[in-house]
Amino acid sequence: MIALAVDLCNSVAVTLFGIALSAAFCNIHWTPKAKKRMLLYTLMIFCLSGIAYLGVDPGFGRYLYPLHTHLPLVLALCSLSHERLWPVISVLTAYLCCQLRRWLALIAVAIFSGGDTMQYAVEMIVTVPLLILLLKTAPAIRSVSQYSRAVQCQFGIVPAVYYAFDYATRVYTDLLFSGSAVVVEFMPFVCSAAYLLFLIHISIEQHARLHLEELKSNLDLQVHQAVREIEALRISQQKTRAYRHDLRHHLQYITACIENEQYEQALQYIHSISEEIEASRVTVYCENEAANLILSSFADRAKAQGIPLAVHAVLPNQLPLAESDLCVLLSNALENAIHACSERADGIPGHIEVQTYEKAGKFFLQVVNDCTQPVQFSHGVPVSNRAGHGIGVHSICSIVERYGGVYSFSVRNQQFILRISL
Repeated sequence: MIALAVDLCNSVAVTLFGIALSAAFCNIHWTPKAKKRMLLYTLMIFCLSGIAYLGVDPGFGRYLYPLHTHLPLVLALCSLSHERLWPVISVLTAYLCCQLRRWLALIAVAIFSGGDTMQYAVEMIVTVPLLILLLKTAPAIRSVSQYSRAVQCQFGIVPAVYYAFDYATRVYTDLLFSGSAVVVEFMPFVCSAAYLLFLIHISIEQHARLHLEELKSNLDLQVHQAVREIEALRISQQKTRAYRHDLRHHLQYITACIENEQYEQALQYIHSISEEIEASRVTVYCENEAANLILSSFADRAKAQGIPLAVHAVLPNQLPLAESDLCVLLSNALENAIHACSERADGIPGHIEVQTYEKAGKFFLQVVNDCTQPVQFSHGVPVSNRAGHGIGVHSICSIVERYGGVYSFSVRNQQFILRISL
């Protein structure tokens, strides 16, 4: 009689344990109305369980447990969360967690050589502490529901397989206790396969994340470059408007100088105005307008930092790569070169040489800059442990590989050399 009472109490405890975990794993807004509905659903599940165990047959009611407990619970959670897939995974995950109670009880039985009554008693004792512990993991488990259905299914593979395995080998049959190696090793095999799938998924996610980071970096670089170019054009236009406004005054002064036969002073004045106009225009390095704007912008930045920048560019308007990719290649290469020259250990600004041209449908770029700091390489590519560094190099490599080109990074005689051909 005592054993039957303990078994009954344990059945109630495990049902409440599973319902509480399943509800906690679901995305449910627990308003007072939702709590009342959940309480009503719980009472209905217990009523169905009572009918199955007492009204039909106690032994047969165990076989019907998925129908009178799990299925109604899934439907209840679907109604409360307004979702379909995740409530199923939540119930399966909670069922997997229920096995922790049984495993801890089996350890106690093995140590103290107890029987079924001890197992049921220990399961009841560990129910509340284990429930409190698992409820702390509920937010992390719920977060998985925010991912795609594919990720949710991968998360639910192990609970689903274990659910089917447990009922097929322990509830409906005694295969688990038969000692068959195939049956015993099945769940370790499932766990190993799930782990490998998880690694594959993580690898794919990491690749996608790196691609998005690279895309964001390239877009940010293009935006910053465009802002610099717009600012340079704005300053040039302001100077042009100022020169146009002051043109009458300039002509009056020059006329006065000529009328007073002050020819030398007039020529000096004309030369000074010409120098100011020449300094305000964008330097023309080649026919390609995008390359001119980028090279001119970085030439101004290098000049502002006292870094000599020599450019030899022969690029036509039409190149074998997109203008956006040209912007990323030139900007990243020159950005890294200026950064390296500004960090010289001796404090003396370095020197930068840029050579780029197009020949026979091929694009070539070489950037050479002084480099006194040691450079670490991994598989021929410079790497850095500093936050925010290394993304530009990764972008360069990615673009070159996309076009089927080649790149090389090297350090010779305290000079860093980047070569690109595509």
